[in-house]
Amino acid sequence: MSRHVTGIGGFFFRADDHKALASWYNKHFGINDEANGWIWQQDAGPTVFSPFKRDTDYFGNDKQQFMLNLRVQDMDGLLKKLEADGVRVDPKRMDEDYGRFAWVYDPEGNKIELWEPKG
Repeated sequence: MSRHVTGIGGFFFRADDHKALASWYNKHFGINDEANGWIWQQDAGPTVFSPFKRDTDYFGNDKQQFMLNLRVQDMDGLLKKLEADGVRVDPKRMDEDYGRFAWVYDPEGNKIELWEPKG
C-alpha cells in the first residue's frame, strides 16, 4: 500500500468570533493565529484519528462535533498556568497506560483534551 498522506495539514472549525478565538489559542497553546502567519510548526509525535459514536458524551455536549486533543509536556504546570489565566479547567483527570489526560474549555465552550503521553 502506498502512503500518500503524511499527517494532518490543518484543523478548521466555525467560531462566533474567529479572530478572538484564534488569538486565545495562540496565547494559551502557542497555536499561531493570523497575526503570526497561521502555520503552526509542531513537534513530531503520535496522532489519534478516531470517529466516535454520534451519541457520545465524551465531548461534553451534543452540539460539539469535534474535540481537539493537544499533546502536552508538564501537564501539571500547564494546568496551573491556564487556571491562573482564567481558563475553564475541568477538575476531572484520567491516567492510562499510554498517558495522562485533562480537559479545558475555550471561550466558546469547546472542550479540549490535553494528553501527556508516557515516555
